[in-house]
Amino acid sequence: MGRAAFLKYLDSYCRSDLFATQELIRQGEALKRSEKMVDKMDQDLKVSQKHINSIKSIFGGITNYFKSKNPEPQPCPVPEKPTNSTLQHALDKSMQQEDAYQANHPNLRKLDTSGFGASSSAVENNSYPKNDFLRTYHTQIDHNLDEMSSGLGRLKGLAIGLQTEIDDQDQILDRLTTKTERLDSKIIATDRQIRKL
Repeated sequence: MGRAAFLKYLDSYCRSDLFATQELIRQGEALKRSEKMVDKMDQDLKVSQKHINSIKSIFGGITNYFKSKNPEPQPCPVPEKPTNSTLQHALDKSMQQEDAYQANHPNLRKLDTSGFGASSSAVENNSYPKNDFLRTYHTQIDHNLDEMSSGLGRLKGLAIGLQTEIDDQDQILDRLTTKTERLDSKIIATDRQIRKL
């Protein structure tokens, strides 16, 4: 695979990863909203259960009326992490590198600093050959390797961010599944109690 083909493939892969990253962030936010809605439903179901219990018995209703008004217990809040910090950081860094790559692509090359006070021995000790053709060839190879390294670094950052986000969302799904199953059994029990009234 030639240099241009590899860089084109790498660039298209980075772009598709950026799209996947943005979609994964959107899905993570939707999961967090769903979890909050399930928590709210659980609180509403507790209030409903309290009302059912007071309806079931006049004495229970009178007792509940005279009980001290304790505030409703709030669900334990899910610790909020900064929204997708690892993934968002990887996405931002990748976008910055993409912008820099596009801004500099046609003119990237190593600068010759020999005219800026560098000693002539430093230029002679350069690892590039003295032949102009070979020097240009080695410079181009270094440039190509730098581009490939930058692209692969972007992919690595995105992959790490994606893995972290997937792990976080997996934990949210586990909590959401547990809460939903518990809520479903409470709804069934409440429905039975209402039918008995």
